[in-house]
Amino acid sequence: MSALLGEPPFAPRDDDTLLSELTALTRFHLAGCSAFRAMWPEWQEPQTLADIPYTHVSVFKYRVLRTDGVGIKHQRTLLSSSTSGHAASRIALDAKSSELQSRSSSAILKDVLGGTLRPFVIVDDARHLRRPDVSARIAAAMSLRPLASSMFFLLDESGGQKTMSWDRIAQASAGQTELLVYGLTSVLYTEWARAEIPPETRAVLKRLSVRFVHSGGWKKLETLRVDRATFDAALLDTVGPRSSVVDFYGLVEQVGVLFPLCDAGHRHVPRWCAVIVRDSHTREVVAENTTGQLQLANPFAMGAPYHSVLTEDLGRIVPGRCACGREGTRFDLVGRIPSAELRGCANV
Repeated sequence: MSALLGEPPFAPRDDDTLLSELTALTRFHLAGCSAFRAMWPEWQEPQTLADIPYTHVSVFKYRVLRTDGVGIKHQRTLLSSSTSGHAASRIALDAKSSELQSRSSSAILKDVLGGTLRPFVIVDDARHLRRPDVSARIAAAMSLRPLASSMFFLLDESGGQKTMSWDRIAQASAGQTELLVYGLTSVLYTEWARAEIPPETRAVLKRLSVRFVHSGGWKKLETLRVDRATFDAALLDTVGPRSSVVDFYGLVEQVGVLFPLCDAGHRHVPRWCAVIVRDSHTREVVAENTTGQLQLANPFAMGAPYHSVLTEDLGRIVPGRCACGREGTRFDLVGRIPSAELRGCANV
């Protein structure tokens, strides 16, 4: 597991293989996790991907689910950012899952960003790496590490204050023409796009081709009346030509899977994942182009039943071939279900 990882991430999907892997994984979690077994006491073998049982995303805020089985070694816990002040989701990590998830995220990122190694700047504090529990935003940043020739953290947080070490830009880009930058969406906007960048750093940035990568945190920007076009323009105004902004959607509860936003404005589903859209009231699967609640599934969760998660996000499957040229399933992210709790790092 998983045989699906051998092909490019956006090649046509093999539904039979994905269904087989998700079915075997569901059996494994039913046998090894009593909480999951209690959620689905009468589950029967699936006929389609829509029959795969799920764990509601809110469960992870109140219980650390674990599946015990042969070869499963639980490690650290992954925490959502919980920027809304509510409970953080807690995801139990294990070695087998981490290896598969790393292969998944690396394949997706290389497909979208290319495989060229370049200096990597993270708009966050390096001290977060040393904490016993891993934050979702640090996990997202570390997924880009295979594309980095060197790595620099730009943000210093101390005493409730945030300080950007802009001098590290010159250090990172010495002798280079390209730069990779990651930040949580809201952090990247407040600490970079709206910042007073020193003139000497601005001069360095203007000669660089920068790939900004961001995820999560849009709710904060909505309160500031910042839309995607404004966000992108503000970032690109600070850097040189041929720069770009790449937006990924994902969940801390679905580690290793990223859904890139293409130039045509749609999210694309890697071939080893399924996106199912359900009616928010009946939980029945809805037709293409119909808005409903998103269920995300992938075969990379061995240590806990987060292989299939019913989210609080609304979206719709978009039929047909995308103008960007990618194959497979695509969807539009529409918003949140009414009264859903704000989730600061839902997009990892």
